[in-house]
Amino acid sequence: MASLVSSPFTLQSSKPGELSSLSQKHYFLHSFLPKRTNQSITKASLKVKCAAIGNGLFTQTTPEVRRIVPEKKQNLPTVKIVYVVLEAQYQSSLSAAVKSLNGNPNFALFEVVGYLVEELRDESTYKTFCKDLEDANIFIGSLIFVEELALKVKAAVEKVRDRLDAVLVFPSMPEVMRLNKLGSFSMSQLGQSKSPFFQLFKRKKQGAGFAESMLKLVRTLPKVLKYLPSDKAQDARLYILSLQFWLGGSPENLQNFLKMISGSYVPALRGQKIEYSDPVLYLDSGIWHPLAPCMYDDVKEYLNWYGTRRDANEKLKGPNAPVIGLVLQRSHIVTGDESHYVAVIMEMEARGAKVIPIFAGGLDFSGPVERFLIDPVTKKPMVNSVVSLTGFALVGGPARQDHPRAVEALRKLDVPYIVALPLVFQTTEEWLNSTLGLHPIQVALQVALPELDGGMEPIVFAGRDPRTGKSHALHKRVEQLCTRAIRWAELKRKSKVFCLYSVHLIEFLMLYVQHFP
Repeated sequence: MASLVSSPFTLQSSKPGELSSLSQKHYFLHSFLPKRTNQSITKASLKVKCAAIGNGLFTQTTPEVRRIVPEKKQNLPTVKIVYVVLEAQYQSSLSAAVKSLNGNPNFALFEVVGYLVEELRDESTYKTFCKDLEDANIFIGSLIFVEELALKVKAAVEKVRDRLDAVLVFPSMPEVMRLNKLGSFSMSQLGQSKSPFFQLFKRKKQGAGFAESMLKLVRTLPKVLKYLPSDKAQDARLYILSLQFWLGGSPENLQNFLKMISGSYVPALRGQKIEYSDPVLYLDSGIWHPLAPCMYDDVKEYLNWYGTRRDANEKLKGPNAPVIGLVLQRSHIVTGDESHYVAVIMEMEARGAKVIPIFAGGLDFSGPVERFLIDPVTKKPMVNSVVSLTGFALVGGPARQDHPRAVEALRKLDVPYIVALPLVFQTTEEWLNSTLGLHPIQVALQVALPELDGGMEPIVFAGRDPRTGKSHALHKRVEQLCTRAIRWAELKRKSKVFCLYSVHLIEFLMLYVQHFP
């Protein structure tokens, strides 16, 4: 783990002022890295070599841990799938789906290999990615919002797009979304076509609104398109169904997703009747607790359940317990990668704090914050402090942020707001061995940007397993996070008179120590 790793970061413009905001942040972070002293300033010198001792800058996990190659059986055709995602929570769920399909093959065998988008910075990994695409049937991409990496994905997929049987890209930068291809359905004219379908995206394509518009389509459009006769309408319907399956995230949903796409678009499987079930749908936003019988879309129903819990003591259910709001990503919940969330919830409750864990399926968490953490009648907060366990900005996530909208929601809430970090671009071991600490992109996305919302105390509370990709709690840090959140909550509940008295008391004691040592 202590090898020297170099990976190039190419500036797309010689003038930092002409770069995108994210590229400027990236350029700024790279300026702290050591540079070669005897290098002449040429056009080639605009490529900044980023060296990290101990694998600290770019993740050195290998996509081979996400590669599944089936054993040849019964002369069945093989369907190869290549996917690129921002985070690793889909790894275990998609791997489980593929292993289940290969365990009892009826119509095809599935080969799959996955890449985390940050891994594509490494040139050898990028070459392997391009090679995998050469004989792939299906490409899947999701949450590709880092501009320079989005362009690399676009360049690689564009070369083979016409040969691929299906290309499915879920909320990402528009440049990558335009790669979508399902039969006669394409998004190559995204933002340009006069079709009402594309006009909806054109109006909403900025930041979190783009993803939110897609989530609204998920619920209603498949039912409408089902009755339209044209092939293009049916292909569009299958794209929206694919998004439903993907957002569902469970191994069962992903199994049916692979059955539907391969049966509809892989030539070797045409003519076969491949049965698949409809997507199991989850709430787009709501309240989730690991011990609750279901997800809740009404905070009163959740609190009623909370008050009847037999496993909780009366002090926890009582009116004097501090109440902590938690902000979660739905994708971690539905894919079963929620152990780090469970650890925080259990630790909070063990320390006597009541929790209201809210989630959202899109990239805008301000709506759930206002809906579930603020009393609709009194307009007062129902919590004493809030901890975001996503690590991302409140509105926009890793996409384009809307800080004024986030600030507006947090001002209505008016309680201390902590943004804690799960490791995203590094494994736990890489982070621990790193001489640089957090990955620079994570510093930009999950430390700097949330601070513009008003977030504070960015404590790393969860790591990532290099083999399974699953998150796991870093228990000492979870304890520290819960301690800080509860203390902020208790401070919020104290009266202003008491706080002012405490300040004067501290000032008096300081003066006393100075004059009477």
